[in-house]
Amino acid sequence: MSRRIAYIALLVHDYDEAIAWFANALDFVLIEDSDLGGGKRWVRVAPSADAAFQLLLARATTPEQQAAVGRQHGGRVGFFLHTDDFARDHARLAAAGARMDAAPRHEAYGTVIVFEDLHGNRWDLIGPPQ
Repeated sequence: MSRRIAYIALLVHDYDEAIAWFANALDFVLIEDSDLGGGKRWVRVAPSADAAFQLLLARATTPEQQAAVGRQHGGRVGFFLHTDDFARDHARLAAAGARMDAAPRHEAYGTVIVFEDLHGNRWDLIGPPQ
């Protein structure tokens, strides 16, 4: 038996705004954008077209969902993005105006910085160890 987590839903305020942010700030690719009718879309983005794991962008429609946008992990880092070129991706995030908590730090597992996406969800960008 083979099982894996394929998608995780990420609440957003607007599909197109979120697609643009992930493309510009993280160089993610748009995997799918299908109209489901009634203003609902099936939108998947990922670090690459062949990524094993994707984000499903879900537009918040209820007051409860809207209140959870940007706080889906209670203020903790909820996403961990590994990169083979920390300097490149850190520069891309900075150019896109991503909020970062502090300067990059070196840990045993790699170079890391905490940043926030367009709605305030916290991410770790993790590069190879030095």
